[in-house]
Amino acid sequence: EVQLVESGGGLVQPGGSLRLSCAASGFTFSDYAMSWVRQAPGKGLEWVSSISSNGGSTYYAESMKGRFTISRDNAKNTLYLQMNSLKSEDTAVHYCVKGTSTVGYDYWGQGTQVTVSS
Repeated sequence: EVQLVESGGGLVQPGGSLRLSCAASGFTFSDYAMSWVRQAPGKGLEWVSSISSNGGSTYYAESMKGRFTISRDNAKNTLYLQMNSLKSEDTAVHYCVKGTSTVGYDYWGQGTQVTVSS
């Protein structure tokens, strides 16, 4: 059974930092690209960032470039998202998402809440 369990969310002041983690199990983690997707209150899903299966390639939404860093540790089956210079508009539930062998996503974690507020 595929499981994706996020952690690391919380309340942070504007300009602060958080590091999200996603512990993966039930599949060969190193074989798949992974992504972070978020949903702000009252809004639709927004792609945040993706990383290739070996970590060699990373991709970011324009508004996250320079502030967020996606990474993975295939030995630990864990995906990360380092978020710096957080803004109020980063407030959202952040989901860890597993890529498929072709395109798209097939499994989602339960999400972790990130709240940026003074």
